[in-house]
Amino acid sequence: MWDAASAWFDEQCHVRAQDSNQRNTGPPAAERVNLTTRPRGQPLRMFSSVAHLARANPFNAPHLQLVHDGLAGPRSSPAGPPGPPRRSRNLAAAAVEEYSCEYGSMKFYALCGFGGVLSCGLTHTAVVPLDLVKCRMQVDPQKYKGIFNGFSVTLKEDGVRGLAKGWAPTFIGYSLQGLCKFGFYEVFKVLYSNVLGEENAYVWRTSLYLAASASAEFFADIALAPMEATKVRIQTQPGYANTLRDAAPKMYKEEGLKAFYKGVAPLWMRQIPYTMMKFACFERTVEALYKFVVPKPRSECSKPEQLVVTFVAGYIAGVFCAIVSHPADSVVSVLNKEKGSSASQVLQRLGFKGVWKGLFARIIMIGTLTALQWFIYDSVKVYFRLPRPPPPEMPESLKKKLGLTQ
Repeated sequence: MWDAASAWFDEQCHVRAQDSNQRNTGPPAAERVNLTTRPRGQPLRMFSSVAHLARANPFNAPHLQLVHDGLAGPRSSPAGPPGPPRRSRNLAAAAVEEYSCEYGSMKFYALCGFGGVLSCGLTHTAVVPLDLVKCRMQVDPQKYKGIFNGFSVTLKEDGVRGLAKGWAPTFIGYSLQGLCKFGFYEVFKVLYSNVLGEENAYVWRTSLYLAASASAEFFADIALAPMEATKVRIQTQPGYANTLRDAAPKMYKEEGLKAFYKGVAPLWMRQIPYTMMKFACFERTVEALYKFVVPKPRSECSKPEQLVVTFVAGYIAGVFCAIVSHPADSVVSVLNKEKGSSASQVLQRLGFKGVWKGLFARIIMIGTLTALQWFIYDSVKVYFRLPRPPPPEMPESLKKKLGLTQ
């Protein structure tokens, strides 16, 4: 019985092998290992014949095989020489574009603006108690002698709820400011880079950061001014109003639109230098950290590691921001409290020493704020998979001009 079955399998294998040789590429049939030449009577003869028959089955045709790129060699066709390896559909589908949008596209600018809303609106609202004490120290230094004394006096007079005065105009105003600040900064940075060209944009990159941030802040302060004026009036004039709904109509009734925009010029004096320092110092600090401190290139750092660098660079930039913008901040606080005063009159009355009142509190507040703002902004970019260009490198064309390359 075994001999009869084996003979039948031998015959079938011979037919299938001939048919397979005509369809499949590879060595001639004579050069193949013939698994059916085992002498009769060996127990494994039938199973070896079945294995050979399985390899010769019609479903083994090349066009029905799924070949993984990198796991199989080039596939040849009967009509021509072997072609290049084909990428499988699975790998082609997995090769998804790294970014969700193109750098410099409208979607990119819109999401950057959204990141600015979150970074500025949330962080400024979170430090309202510190901002309230700082403003009161600036407008009434005799009563609020220091940061700890300011908190103590405020808690005694207004309770814990008093520390949250002005949170609504703070959130609305600084959300609008963040939208314009970060969104327009990206717009102007790309615009000015295109005007300068690749080589000049690298050589003059610090000036590029300064110009782009100053341009963005000009529009951001116009959006911020009404809410900033309302916030300062609530925080520094006890009994005037406790909420945005009470303060805004009252200010409009007393002074008209001028009440909301009379502080825009000093706001430019405070915010434009602050923002120029914030962006330029941050960009150059990130560049320096990756060059001298971080032990590996940015491309080899994980996303969390990159965000830590962002936070550190943001805090360093924030300290310088606070120092540069503090005199103008003191003038704005006094100006929004008093009626009929001009910026020059307030500056003359405060004097050199007076404009630096509350600097320590502002350094703590602005340093923490700036670090958190950059951290949140960069996190939004990571979450939405926005392009995040690495620190700038000298263009190859400029290296050739300077003789730095062969």
